[in-house]
Amino acid sequence: MVFIASPIHKTLALNVNPKTTTLQDLKLAIHGSSGIPISLQHLFLSQSFQFHTQEDSSLLSELGVGTNSTLTLHFPFYGGTQTPAVPKPRLDFLNSKPPPNYVAGLGRGATGFTTRSDIGPARAAPDLPDRSATTIGGAAAGPAAVGRGRGKPGEEEEEDEGDDKGYDENQKFDEFEGNDVGLFASAEYDEDDKEADAVWEEIDKRMDSRRKDRREARLKQEIEKYRASNPKITEQFADLKRKLYTLSAQEWDSIPEIGDYSLRNKKKRFESFVPVPDTLLEKARQEQEHVTALDPKSRAASGTETPWSQTPVTDLTAVGEGRGTVLSLKLDRLSDSVSGLTVVDPKGYLTDLKSMKITSDAEISDIKKARLLLKSVTQTNPKHPPGWIAAARLEEVAGKIQAARQLIEKGCEECPKNEDVWLEACRLSSPDEAKAVIAKGVKSIPNSVKLWMQAAKLEHDDASKSKVLRRGLEHIPDSVRLWKAVVELSNEENARVLLHRAVECCPLHVELWLALVRLETYETAKMVLNKARQKLTKEPAIWITAAKLEEANGNTAMVGKIIERGIRALQREGLVIDREAWMKDAEAAERAGSIATCQAIIHNTIGIGVEDEDRKRTWVADAEECKKRGSIETARAIYAHALTVFLTKKSIWLKAAQLEKSHGTRESLDALLRKAVTYRPQAEVLWLMGAKEKWLAGDVPAARAILQEAYAAIPNSEEIWLAAFKLEFENNEPERARMLLSKARERGGTERVWMKSAIVERELGNIDEERRLLNEGLKRFPSFFKLWLMLGQLDERLGHLEKAKEAYDSGLKHCPNCIPLWLSLANLEEKVNSLSKARAVLTMARKKNPQNPELWLAAVRAELRHGNKRESDILMAKALQECPDSGILWAACIELAPRPQRKTKSMDALKKCDHDPHVIAAVAKLFWQDRKVDKARTWFNRAVTLAPDIGDFWALFYKFELQHGSEEMQKEVLRRCVAAEPKHGEKWQAISKAVENSHQPVEAILKKVVVVLGKEESAAENSKQ
Repeated sequence: MVFIASPIHKTLALNVNPKTTTLQDLKLAIHGSSGIPISLQHLFLSQSFQFHTQEDSSLLSELGVGTNSTLTLHFPFYGGTQTPAVPKPRLDFLNSKPPPNYVAGLGRGATGFTTRSDIGPARAAPDLPDRSATTIGGAAAGPAAVGRGRGKPGEEEEEDEGDDKGYDENQKFDEFEGNDVGLFASAEYDEDDKEADAVWEEIDKRMDSRRKDRREARLKQEIEKYRASNPKITEQFADLKRKLYTLSAQEWDSIPEIGDYSLRNKKKRFESFVPVPDTLLEKARQEQEHVTALDPKSRAASGTETPWSQTPVTDLTAVGEGRGTVLSLKLDRLSDSVSGLTVVDPKGYLTDLKSMKITSDAEISDIKKARLLLKSVTQTNPKHPPGWIAAARLEEVAGKIQAARQLIEKGCEECPKNEDVWLEACRLSSPDEAKAVIAKGVKSIPNSVKLWMQAAKLEHDDASKSKVLRRGLEHIPDSVRLWKAVVELSNEENARVLLHRAVECCPLHVELWLALVRLETYETAKMVLNKARQKLTKEPAIWITAAKLEEANGNTAMVGKIIERGIRALQREGLVIDREAWMKDAEAAERAGSIATCQAIIHNTIGIGVEDEDRKRTWVADAEECKKRGSIETARAIYAHALTVFLTKKSIWLKAAQLEKSHGTRESLDALLRKAVTYRPQAEVLWLMGAKEKWLAGDVPAARAILQEAYAAIPNSEEIWLAAFKLEFENNEPERARMLLSKARERGGTERVWMKSAIVERELGNIDEERRLLNEGLKRFPSFFKLWLMLGQLDERLGHLEKAKEAYDSGLKHCPNCIPLWLSLANLEEKVNSLSKARAVLTMARKKNPQNPELWLAAVRAELRHGNKRESDILMAKALQECPDSGILWAACIELAPRPQRKTKSMDALKKCDHDPHVIAAVAKLFWQDRKVDKARTWFNRAVTLAPDIGDFWALFYKFELQHGSEEMQKEVLRRCVAAEPKHGEKWQAISKAVENSHQPVEAILKKVVVVLGKEESAAENSKQ
């Protein structure tokens, strides 16, 4: 179905399929429905997209027309092209001119008058054509009729011009289509028009963007002016609220309570008072009157009858007082007459009162209906047990326990072979009668396990219960439930005898066999398992139990053979080996302490059902899942088996090493790494991990030996050279470290070798040698920015500020995108010259490195250091516009905002970057300031979890715990920080990379950063005061 909207405000509905109908077929359908010639039809899919004549053979779906689409039909209105529609006779007078001197209503006595609307405007109106005889797209009714769009009759030039235009000049403006409907209805929308529209649209956007900054600045200024003139109540009294903490408790108590003065503004209701009728007063008097004599009618009846016309008078007040007197007498009777102390349990008394069931009339009616219905059920079908049970429970709910017992007793008589009826009778009976009832039940149904179990529950001692269960087993020897119950009540010796009999009676129940194995000796247990294996040929638990038995008795060599033999036997029996189920059995064996069994199960089942190309991925995923569930031995067994298949896969060796590092011992990790480098001698990371573990264990010579072996295996590895240097340097062996670096430089070391060499000379105090190494390194590697930074920092330490500036400038020529160089140069310019020079440097840096939050933050802080609060706010706003997702900018914005606005800023920051650690740490500081300790601890923990490598967050967290946490929490944060080994952070790097802190451990650096944070907070508070 396609809809056609025509200019005559009518919509044509054409039943065509766009996927099979061409544009030519659609025009033919329109011609058949409306009579409009095909040559005059102009179809538009939208305001600016017209179908051209060359597309007539195209399908409608290819032109973007779908089912239920609406096309717009335009066609020129030429006079005489169509036969006009016949006007309705009823509306004919509306289009005809009135007779001369006609005054409406004159015939019925009305007086004519003239208004300004009748006269018209002062200037003469144009001579418009008469539309009385024209229709939309129609021709004149006669020879003298004038068509729409034509001028006056007799003017040939105007007629020709109307024919050429093809539209009506007086046509009204269309609000949706604009003037294009009339002016350009017949024009085609070509590529030039499309290009012109695009150009004008770009011009409009350009002009709007030029005015955008001024418009936004003016709007922001108006908003600030409005807020300044109309402040909120919270902002007006914010300073007073902050001073409330100085009030003492006495001053708080002395604050008067505010009264409710809202009544004076409330509108008083109209109240009217009506006198009480005498009849109502008389009735009230009679109700409260106490009658002490009988009336004559009562005396006539000798006072023994109440006349039918007289209503007895009841004194409700006296009734209430009487109930209170009776209750007090009952309580007094329960009290001690000697000491006057009450012996009533108040809690029990209230409980008794609560347990009293007050039944409403509706409930009583429902109970009666249900009783009648159930009575019909039991009478019509007395052999239906649920009917008797339901009737008894209904009486129990109604509180008639005796009637319930009678009903269920009848049910037992009618249905003696139904165990549910006997169980219900036992439940409803009293404790003394329950045993007799259940005895009758087991006599009627001796093969009911439920009745025998209920009979055992009614006994109080284990001997009696065991006796009842044994009687039950005499009648039901194949009941596993009864056997389990009687075994649980027996001692170990009796249980062994009972289980021997149980497996004879129930040979297909594996739990009884396994329970018997656990109670028997080693030799007997093997015999029992062999018998169980013959009875249950498809049960894997028997083979796993046999393996556990051998492992428990020290025969670990037999464990793998038993599991392998068991899997083959199960496959011969047609059992499908479920790999996931066997892995769960392996984890269960690990939890039971059978490690060898766990390893054997994994070794024999881990590869079942796994394609060769998926083995590595699947096994690694299985090991990681076991590790998450805490099954470390299972994961270790999976990695061990994987390494037997993939001996040269470095990733598996690394994951196995990580597992040993997290959950194993140093010896197991060392053995694994030794084995790893044997099969993968070219893997640097494995050598380095082994050397580091030896170093952390305090065995420096062993670490040196490992690195020597690594160098022999990989002679040109820079990582091994640098690791050997770090080992010697951290252990206060500068000469060894210097020698290693010298050899590395001779062998053509990279820029990192030159940087480490300069660091060694800097810490040893050899300034000339450090400068020489830096200059030589820059000649070799001019694009390595760290060497330029170190050269500039060297000159800054020596006080050669101009040389430092030259070093930074030279570095920026080679590394224009290096942010640390720009920041160092800006800080130097701020020290040497002034803020304006530093501002110019930062502006240039932002032009060359757009959308860099660190440069924006440095500019904001530079303005703040010089007290330019307004300029810093403007820069921060621009920074957030350019970098809306920067966490460090949002964190700084939260800290710089006034205290009442920080919560709003934090909400905006979390919407923009929810998982950024800088924002999370800033929110944690807000909670810390508001004394919300638990929330602050949670958010600090989240920050250090997201970014464990940033030391500033660890310092904040540790400082928070020093103030609000316990000693255990402080030690935990310290331990986690040492394990994380943070390397980054603004404050952390400034302290850890200082010369005097080069060999300090993580714990010492953390405490120094905490001290620096405390000094900054104190300085900030002093500046505010």
